[in-house]
Amino acid sequence: MRPWPHVDLDEQAAAESTGHGSPLPMLVHGGPGRAGGGEELGGLRAVKHYMQRTAIQGSPAMLAAIGGEWVRGAPVAEHPVHPFRKYFEQLQLGDSLLTARRTVTEADIVNFACLSGDHFYAHMDKIGAADSLFGERVAHGYFVVSAAAGLFVDAAVGPVIANYGMENLRFIEPVKIGDTIQVRLTCKKKIRKPQKTAEDRPHGVVVWDVQVLNQEQQPVALYSILTLVARQQGDFEA
Repeated sequence: MRPWPHVDLDEQAAAESTGHGSPLPMLVHGGPGRAGGGEELGGLRAVKHYMQRTAIQGSPAMLAAIGGEWVRGAPVAEHPVHPFRKYFEQLQLGDSLLTARRTVTEADIVNFACLSGDHFYAHMDKIGAADSLFGERVAHGYFVVSAAAGLFVDAAVGPVIANYGMENLRFIEPVKIGDTIQVRLTCKKKIRKPQKTAEDRPHGVVVWDVQVLNQEQQPVALYSILTLVARQQGDFEA
C-alpha cells in the first residue's frame, strides 16, 4: 500500500527514490476489552491509522524550501559579514560561516583536563589509552565543542544576546593530538518571539547547525546551538 498523499520531488532526488510507499505494518488484533488493550486494528481501521502520514522526498534544497528549515546538503551562502553581526530580520536560512582552523595539541588536552577536572584515562593515560577504542589519547568531546565555539563566535557586542542551549550533540570521530579542526556554522531555523512588554528587548531564537570537521573534512562533532538574537523592529509603537 502507498500512503496518501505521497510526493516525489525534483530530479535531484529521483536517483535515491525508493520507488514505493510504506507497507502496512503487521495488523494488531485485540478485543475491545482490557485483555485486548482496547485496540482492534484490522481492515479499514488499520489502513486509516497507518496511512495518515505524508511522505515528502526531494533534494535538500527542495526540502529546505518546503519545510522552512535549512537541512544539511542544501546550498549555503557565505558573506563578508559574520552571521553574529546580523539582526534577526537580516539573517536568512543558509547563511553560513566556514571558520579558520585550529590544531589540537597535548597542552590543550592537559589544560582542559585540569580546568574541567575530567582526567578520564582516554585523555590522560597514554598506556591505558593505547588499549582503548581509540588506540591513543584523544581530546575531550567537550573540549572540541568549546574550541569550536572559540572558532565561530564573534566576541564583540552585537545582535546576539545570549546562548540559549544546544541540541542533538553527537561525537562522530575522535580528535587526536595533532588533528586540525574547522567549523561550518549555518543558520538552520528562525523562531520569532513576541515582545511581551514595551520594556522587553525584541528578539527571536536562531537555531544554528554546527559541523566540526577535521583535516580530512570528516565530521567529528555535529549539533545545533540556539541563540537569542535581537530584532530591529519591536511589537510596540515607540
